[in-house]
Amino acid sequence: MPGDPTKDELIERIIRVDQAGEYGAVRIYAGQLAVLGKGPKGDMIRHMKAQEDVHLETFSKMVSERRVRPTALMPLWHLAGFALGAGTALLGEKAAMACTVAVEETIDEHYQAQIAKLGDDEKDLRETCAKFRDEELEHRDIGYANGAKNAVAYPLLSRAIKFGTKLAINLSEKI
Repeated sequence: MPGDPTKDELIERIIRVDQAGEYGAVRIYAGQLAVLGKGPKGDMIRHMKAQEDVHLETFSKMVSERRVRPTALMPLWHLAGFALGAGTALLGEKAAMACTVAVEETIDEHYQAQIAKLGDDEKDLRETCAKFRDEELEHRDIGYANGAKNAVAYPLLSRAIKFGTKLAINLSEKI
């Protein structure tokens, strides 16, 4: 359709936005660890962050190998991700888990849409997205199992974080 990205543009957008998203996730968990890292949820958050570190490393390698321009918004995601993680953690463990659930549910939809667009000629990228999506769903489930829905003002908090995550995705694809 007129205005749709070419195949190469689509692949560049996918790699760019996924690198940015994984960077944001690493920063969210860093913020949560700054507040909750020494408490009973510290090891669980470190586990999720370690997986996000691998995701970020994978997409950063693709950015380099495929000569994809990273998003110019990385400095913003550096600050915003940490602030979101630390801010929700300061509201309590359940609010931190609500943040995790909201972000990971949005990323699930995002990865699923990307997987549907990728053909067999991008099998490795499609499989990477599918594997990482499964790990994001694991994080979502951890959040639910640790009281996300019991956070104060959960519906409002969840909607706000999902809106911000979708906005970050849309901006990072293009800028």
